[in-house]
Amino acid sequence: QVQLVETGGGLVQAGGSLKLSCSASGRTSNPMGWFRQAPGKKRVFVAAITGTGTITFYADSAKGRFTISRDMFKNTIYLQLNSLKPEDTAIYYCAATAGTLNSLNAREVDEYDFWGQGIQVTVSS
Repeated sequence: QVQLVETGGGLVQAGGSLKLSCSASGRTSNPMGWFRQAPGKKRVFVAAITGTGTITFYADSAKGRFTISRDMFKNTIYLQLNSLKPEDTAIYYCAATAGTLNSLNAREVDEYDFWGQGIQVTVSS
């Protein structure tokens, strides 16, 4: 079992930055990812990282603006959000999988077995 807790969300102006953190307990070498869900919309993939932290995957909307990373010693992954836009406003969820991730499955919600409670990110225009 893996427990995930997200921190770091909040309100920021367009063009600003935030850094989200997700602390994991239990089995902590799992591949992990970030998803987001805007009001009235489906949960969608943002970024993911392998268990060793050597390979990352990004949604097109995140490439060039967001960076996912992990600290194995702190059992924590991060999502650095730069150049934020109002359309980035959503609840951001951290997730972990008991399996492996690749370019085909990393963006699939059903590939992930454990989820955090989510954290709000609001970008004002």
